[in-house]
Amino acid sequence: MEKSFYYRVVPASEEGAEMPLEVLFAGESQTKPGHRLGPKVHDFYLLHHVLSGKGEFLCRGTVHRLEAGHSFLIEPGQLVSYQADSADPWCYRWIAFQGPWAPHAAAAAGFDISSPTADTGRSSTPRLALKRSMRYLRQPAGAQLGAVACLHAVLAEFAAARGRGAGPEPGEGSDDGGIASQMIRYLSTQFAEPISMEGMAESFGYSRAYLSRVFKQHAGMSPVSFLLRLRIDKGRRMLRERRDLTVEQIASSVGLQDALYFSRQFRRFHGESPTDYRESVWHSLREP
Repeated sequence: MEKSFYYRVVPASEEGAEMPLEVLFAGESQTKPGHRLGPKVHDFYLLHHVLSGKGEFLCRGTVHRLEAGHSFLIEPGQLVSYQADSADPWCYRWIAFQGPWAPHAAAAAGFDISSPTADTGRSSTPRLALKRSMRYLRQPAGAQLGAVACLHAVLAEFAAARGRGAGPEPGEGSDDGGIASQMIRYLSTQFAEPISMEGMAESFGYSRAYLSRVFKQHAGMSPVSFLLRLRIDKGRRMLRERRDLTVEQIASSVGLQDALYFSRQFRRFHGESPTDYRESVWHSLREP
């Protein structure tokens, strides 16, 4: 059955010039057989996601043959052309964006000179998020907040898709250093919360034994030891900078609910109690 051609575009109902990321418009189209755009350039980022059908995207001399689940990103000033298949023309949605953070957002999603396309397979996130962005853009207020949130969701799905296909499983040459770096970031941001190796294993999708081994190889200590040192160091800084907080409050703020345990470990690392350390710091500041 012949497909019905249509073209719909929704411009932003409000400006987002002061935002680090601004959505300009979004749209969708069922193209005609062989429909071609370009060669042309844009002065903004333009992201397409293919819903059905097939087509070709020509960028920097390379032809990318794309179909449902594939996406392609056109960067500002980039000479490109793209054409629908003559027998099974593609239907796609798109979103245009710009702003100071736009290059970083594109890079975070995995797009670069050598990789202007992405494949999210059967994921419905790009398709649905781009549709929602069109609805947001029609709103008289909150249009930018909603549309940018949708854009973030799409870009995050691209990054996740690349991560899922990034390499082999542990023990087959995977990036152990990258996993250790992720664990350090996790511990550095979550230190004030209850953290367990069981919870980390569930979050990262690997066994406790594997995570412990990889972390120790790259950090020189176990995750538990690293977390304790991190908490004590954070507490030491708070003792210097937050005179208004008690030792108990500081211990709780760095994830240690037992103030006596915090004091014992602080003395083990620094040779004096938290109270003595705080007094020595403030005494030195009062000296002429």
